Amino acid sequence: MAQLVRQLRKAAARSAHPFQLSVRHMSVMAKVLRYGEFGEPAKVLQLQEESVPDPKQGEVLIKTLGAPINPADINTIQGKYPVKPTFPAVGGNECVGEVVVIGGDGSGNSLKVGDRVVPFATGLGTWRSHAIYAANQLMKVPASVGVPEAATITVNPCTGYRMLKDFVALKPGDTVIQNGANSACGQAIIQLCRAWNVECVGVVRDRPEFAQLKDHLKGLGAAEILTEEELRTTKLFKDGIFRRPRLALNCVGGKSALELARQLDQAGVMVTYGGMSREPVTVPTASLIFKDLRFVGFWMTRWTKEHAASPLRSEMFNELFGLIDRGALKAPAHEMIPFEEYSAAVTNALNIQGFVGKKYIFRF
Repeated sequence: MAQLVRQLRKAAARSAHPFQLSVRHMSVMAKVLRYGEFGEPAKVLQLQEESVPDPKQGEVLIKTLGAPINPADINTIQGKYPVKPTFPAVGGNECVGEVVVIGGDGSGNSLKVGDRVVPFATGLGTWRSHAIYAANQLMKVPASVGVPEAATITVNPCTGYRMLKDFVALKPGDTVIQNGANSACGQAIIQLCRAWNVECVGVVRDRPEFAQLKDHLKGLGAAEILTEEELRTTKLFKDGIFRRPRLALNCVGGKSALELARQLDQAGVMVTYGGMSREPVTVPTASLIFKDLRFVGFWMTRWTKEHAASPLRSEMFNELFGLIDRGALKAPAHEMIPFEEYSAAVTNALNIQGFVGKKYIFRF
């Protein structure tokens, strides 16, 4: 494949339209993780091989460089996610790849061979070594963005970005409080708050390595990290060490969400985007009446579909890429794992520790 790319580039240099080529790419065998029924990923996923055809006009062939395992990917395979795929389905919703072949004569296509791209659409099935996509389903990634950052850009950083931007008009010095602060999304939220001069207080479950985790998250920019037990008795806001939070971000639910709500300022907003505890969000009546709190939900997939052609989306990615470029936004703590070791990867991701401080990313 590397030799093929070099040949294409040499040919493109002699072409009137550099890199815009219609070249038969010979036989490319793709490795694909498919499932034909809902169930536990290690049981229902099957690694298959298939021949990839030539891309047509308006299409490109990409070689996948990295594809993460997200909680929603696991839930989708289990049949517990609102989006239900058509079987047989390919797992995964994020990836970064390199353009290998441009379909047709390349006219009207802004991509070039060698460009790095990420899916600009959802539900494409990204756990595969090679894939053909419509060019308008892909977004070019700056060359300066690393594989882990690019592979994980479209879900968690975007989720954090939108929640911080869309519900409360935050100003420098304001406080945001979040549970699940050690999750991939939580780590992105911490870094975005630091970049925008907003104080972020994070909450995590207690654990033997809490001190190490606290140091790591504060190193990312967290103003303070508390255990759920510490949150119940904290005086950080009562004593004025930090302003009372105007925004709370909840991915846990249950008692954890209730404690976040107790810390909110008057007219504060809680945004729920996950429910890891599988317990409901309980809203105290007094908080609604006397504190005028608002409780709302957020789902990145819905936002993406509703804003597919919105300039807000391009503005968001441009800012995120800019933050990555200057080192202000890094990939979550992660492990690159060979695609062939998928069974161990999805099994570890299912364990409660699987999404604690580490993101598994397939490498190809």
